[in-house]
Amino acid sequence: MKALRYLLIAVVAVIVLIAAAVVIATMVLDPNDYKPQIEKIVEKKTNLDLSLNGDISWSFIPIGLEVNDVEAKLDGDQFVKLNLLRAEVDFWSLISMSPAVDTFTLDGLDARLVKNKQGQGNWERIMPEGETKPADEQAAQKEEPAPAETPAADQGGSEPLKFNVEEIAITNAQVHYSDQGTGQSVTLDDFSLNASDITLGQTFPLSLGFHFATNEPELDVVAQIKAQLNANEALNQFQMQDLDSSFELKGAAVGGKTVNASFTGNAAANLEQETASLSDFVAKLAGLELSANLNVAGFGDKPKLDGKLSVAEFSIRDLMDTLGQAPIETSDPDVLKKASFSTDIGGKPGQVDLNNLQLKLDDTTFKGSFGLGLANTAIDLKLKGDKINVDRYLPPKSDQPAAETASSDDSGAPAPGSTKAPPESDLLPLDTLRGLDLDVDLGLGELVASNLTITDIQSKISAKNGLIKVDPFAGKLYEGDFNVQATLDARKNNPTWKITERANNIQTLSLLTDLADMKLLSGAANLTADITTQGNRLSALRSNAKGDIKFNLDKGSFNKMNLTKMACQGIALANQESLTTTDWGDSTPFNDMHGVLKIDGNTVKNTDLTAALAGMELKGGGTVDLAKSDLDYEAGLRVVGEIHRDEACRVTKYVENVVIPVECRGDISGDPAKLCSFDGSRFRDTLKDMAANAAKKKATEEVNKAIDEKLGDKLNEKLDKDTSDKVKGALKGLFK
Repeated sequence: MKALRYLLIAVVAVIVLIAAAVVIATMVLDPNDYKPQIEKIVEKKTNLDLSLNGDISWSFIPIGLEVNDVEAKLDGDQFVKLNLLRAEVDFWSLISMSPAVDTFTLDGLDARLVKNKQGQGNWERIMPEGETKPADEQAAQKEEPAPAETPAADQGGSEPLKFNVEEIAITNAQVHYSDQGTGQSVTLDDFSLNASDITLGQTFPLSLGFHFATNEPELDVVAQIKAQLNANEALNQFQMQDLDSSFELKGAAVGGKTVNASFTGNAAANLEQETASLSDFVAKLAGLELSANLNVAGFGDKPKLDGKLSVAEFSIRDLMDTLGQAPIETSDPDVLKKASFSTDIGGKPGQVDLNNLQLKLDDTTFKGSFGLGLANTAIDLKLKGDKINVDRYLPPKSDQPAAETASSDDSGAPAPGSTKAPPESDLLPLDTLRGLDLDVDLGLGELVASNLTITDIQSKISAKNGLIKVDPFAGKLYEGDFNVQATLDARKNNPTWKITERANNIQTLSLLTDLADMKLLSGAANLTADITTQGNRLSALRSNAKGDIKFNLDKGSFNKMNLTKMACQGIALANQESLTTTDWGDSTPFNDMHGVLKIDGNTVKNTDLTAALAGMELKGGGTVDLAKSDLDYEAGLRVVGEIHRDEACRVTKYVENVVIPVECRGDISGDPAKLCSFDGSRFRDTLKDMAANAAKKKATEEVNKAIDEKLGDKLNEKLDKDTSDKVKGALKGLFK
């Protein structure tokens, strides 16, 4: 017991001596006497020019130090300036090994950070060159083995060090950064921070405010943040509650307008258990409101997520206007006024799954799910929508006529004042496609695009190691249906494309009318197409295209052209008469038309067009130059029966089986009524043949008549009937 008593007396004596020494030091020593020595030491060890312009003072209870009006220059320019630094620590808390900071005050901090045109920051020049650390010292540190960590069991169950702070106050702080090479400048000023009653394991309040400004882009932000914070004594558990923050944004980045934003909610993290959470989190920006509740388990490469995320209904147009952005021009001004999003978040470790996903845009609703593998960025998307008219979202059609394409002279040089076309670029990023891992299943009840109405759309898209497949893209279209399969092989630098299409019973008149206001053709279309091509530029895809398109149209008609009238014009010319009918109509019906289109680069060729018309048979062939949008086609109307009631169009024995030529030439994007016409020049050759045939036929008839009338009786008198008929037949054959 005596030993313990002596020990306590010794401890008390040491404390008293320390306290006495501190008291004597604070009463006897004046720190201002040492300012010149401090300034010289700093100047000797660094490139800084330190000026201690204000008083330095200290206190015993609490133990405190206060420094006023400090400035440090670097190469003659201000680097750091400080109005006041005060730090006070409770003396008895040091004795009890529970340090408690009464106050820490920092006022008027002004730091100037500059990066020169060579990319070197002034903070890199604080220490003299070659004075960072001797080489032998650095080598010794590298060779020195790291001290072994003491197992937790060997620490004797020591308790974490307690730490308490009465108040931390930072006021009027500012940091300026400028880059002389890029012209970029950033300013953080009006910075203030206040926290009180900071004790590990207990909740304490924090308030923070600042102004942030940058010139590229031009943006000013004024922020105010308040929250209740908590950190445990082991510093591995943290909580933030009652977050309440507001931000005011101004500048060119938001169109010169003032935009308000805010964040509220709670957050927590446990570093030991590797968990984190957001609860009742709400972010607001210019009328956009995002709400989230999220739990994260595991901070490695395979975290497990669980929660909900939603964006309340908002107007995209109002959002763009509030942010000072240019309005989105659309054909329908009533779109982009309602949008919302909601989903559940889950998935196994390393996988992010969005389930019960719902996306609404105006009158359209999409529902489905989305999965993302964090390790390989594999995407699994299933989305079904009800209906959407994408034409409403396209830019409105301009009333201004399209600019004329600049022409060139015979040398190929651009004409004076013309603009040279920009160089052609690649269509697809092949490296990106090779890294895709996709499994997409899309569906849509109704789609209106380019004024076409497609229903019951199904589309499945897969991508793996540069091989992208669409199988199928199918739907219903104008009383018929279609099915398209496509493959893109992007595993090589010259990708290959393959497209297969099947269409059944599609009504061409409705389709062409809605697509291009073109009423050239009607009928139920059936076609098969097998096309391949290579390349990654549009010109290459066109020039390398190969394939066949087989088609037939059942019970249709040619519209805006009357082939019957063209045929009758030829027949009337052959009959040397004139047509009297004026009401010809503007269409030509047919029972069946079929053929094959052969694609060879920019040329589409057809040689076997066949169509059955009333009293006629249509056959034709020709080419379409897709690069020039030019049609060069010739057709023939063979007369096989009566085709019209007009007397001048009667089918005589001279006209029957004659081919009436029709030519179709011109720009296929122009007026279809002007594409095809009766080919008079070709028909003149037909008339010569008709006249020669008619004359020959008439001469043959006269010879046959003479043989029958003049030689018939004499042959009958001298020969029997069978022999007489054979002789007359032989004689008639000589004059055919």
